[in-house]
Amino acid sequence: MELAYYSDYAVRLVNTEEPARNKDALTSVEVIRELFGAATQMARRATESDVTRFRAVRARLRAVFTAADEGDHTGAVDLLNSLLLEFPVSPQISGHDILDEDGRPRWHMHLADHPSNATAGYAAIAAMGLAFHLTEFGADRLGLCQAPPCRNAYLDTSTNRSRRYCSDRCATRANVAAYRARKRLEADRSDRTGLTAENSQESVTPADR
Repeated sequence: MELAYYSDYAVRLVNTEEPARNKDALTSVEVIRELFGAATQMARRATESDVTRFRAVRARLRAVFTAADEGDHTGAVDLLNSLLLEFPVSPQISGHDILDEDGRPRWHMHLADHPSNATAGYAAIAAMGLAFHLTEFGADRLGLCQAPPCRNAYLDTSTNRSRRYCSDRCATRANVAAYRARKRLEADRSDRTGLTAENSQESVTPADR
């Protein structure tokens, strides 16, 4: 499993909460197990007690995205480093018995499952994946959706570092809102221009006509 894959663990966890809408999807052990995706062995270790621990890790990961989104790249790195220190990983070379066309193992880096509990395991791979993404592409590639009230996290993989929204849906919604705002502004300006012209005509005296 490529290290780049693990960066999505952080995004998935952060986006289980919508603070502006006061919504939280992280309510059960079943939700936690779904977050693990293909890492089924680690997911089986999840218990109800992990729900609270996952929420605490989620808040710390969101703080990393928030700092990066606000341009505080040093702060984002410091927050991420604290997670890496608390939740260390054990990288290993793995082939998972997958062979290439020549019958040789497809070697790649794999982050070994953490032995203690589900939260520690998830936090370790999420933090390491995010660290890999940050050091490879830059802290400015970590963002929060700019379409209010959505503040979902995303990883910017665009070629020109132009991403501002977490999804096409939010991008469309933001564009529509911006278009309507421009139309309202144009209408207001038109109304004010019309009133100004009308007032100017009324101010003209009969002798001036």
